[in-house]
Amino acid sequence: MKRTNIGDRFFIGFIYVFLTLLAFSAFYPFWNSLVISFNEGMDTSKGGITFWVREFTLENYKIVFEDSRLMGGFVIATLRTVIGTVTAILATSIFAYGMSKRELMGRKYYMIMCIITMYFGGGLIPSYMLIRSLGLFNSFWVFIIPALVSVWNMIIFRTFFQGLPQGLEESAKIDGCGYWGTFLRIVLPLSGPVIATLSLFTAVNHWNEWFVASIYITKEELMPIQTILRQILFSNIASEQLSNVDASSIAHINAAKKITSKSLTMATIMVATIPIVCVYPFLQRFFVKGVLVGSLKE
Repeated sequence: MKRTNIGDRFFIGFIYVFLTLLAFSAFYPFWNSLVISFNEGMDTSKGGITFWVREFTLENYKIVFEDSRLMGGFVIATLRTVIGTVTAILATSIFAYGMSKRELMGRKYYMIMCIITMYFGGGLIPSYMLIRSLGLFNSFWVFIIPALVSVWNMIIFRTFFQGLPQGLEESAKIDGCGYWGTFLRIVLPLSGPVIATLSLFTAVNHWNEWFVASIYITKEELMPIQTILRQILFSNIASEQLSNVDASSIAHINAAKKITSKSLTMATIMVATIPIVCVYPFLQRFFVKGVLVGSLKE
């Protein structure tokens, strides 16, 4: 076994300390927001809340979950994430499978056209006019259809498909499979790591995206929770929520008086953040394998 000298040990120790501090700096804002969301609002306004809850309360979350607007936004965001991820991965993988075929006429020109779209776009005004002409304004499908195909994901899929053994597809053709049969029965089942990785990236993008709704959606019932959260952060909606709290009992009134806009905002942030964070542990093992296997070979 190779021995390490003092210099190597010092360097390794420095790396561990540096990475620990880096991880702490990334995790602390999330933890502090979580602590504030469970702390009494009036007590939080005094300051000094860092790592632990000082005055525990669930009233912040109670108001959030009683707000039909926020819960409606949570449902829209969930539907958008699930439907958008499934359709985007399916459409992008089909496109990439076709682009991976060397017998496809004009394949290089199609690829050049795809890459150009990664660097140049029409801009917001042409996009707005296109969305209106397609009838997607104030429609749930404005979240799904424009995001069906990602060129970057297509390139990763395409490279992965090109790395599969040719004998697999040849055997499938001998057994009578066409392109669709080969794709659905052979190629997709072998693409688990890259599908899982790109599905997570797509799901996170759908869940966190707020700009599309702020431009193309005016109906309150179609607003995803991230757009609503942005409105809360940049307006006085949190204060308006406090004024609309059900005052049916003296105890509830007294509890509501202890809530502030900051504590309510932190609770809303946690409701919007924790669901997508919980997905990471289940797909983390696919990250390195999925991305590298789809990017190393051309």
